[in-house]
Amino acid sequence: MIKTIGLVAAIILPLWNIPLIIRIIKRKSSEDISVAWVLGVWFCLLAMFPSGILSTDIVWKAFNIANTLLFSCVVVIVLLYRKSK
Repeated sequence: MIKTIGLVAAIILPLWNIPLIIRIIKRKSSEDISVAWVLGVWFCLLAMFPSGILSTDIVWKAFNIANTLLFSCVVVIVLLYRKSK
């Protein structure tokens, strides 16, 4: 069950990282992004992180680690731009 949930999330999640980062960089603002949404996605990502670490599939493991790091950067950027206003 945990592996299935993690795999589905791993397929969907990358679609949100790239456009989100581009939007923040272009606008230099995170006002149009819900902090609750960002934190909700981040907590889900952290919940599937153990599945990636325990997996013997090197592609899934590498993707999971990279995605966790990338979205963690998104969270930090969103919070910094929100706090600066």
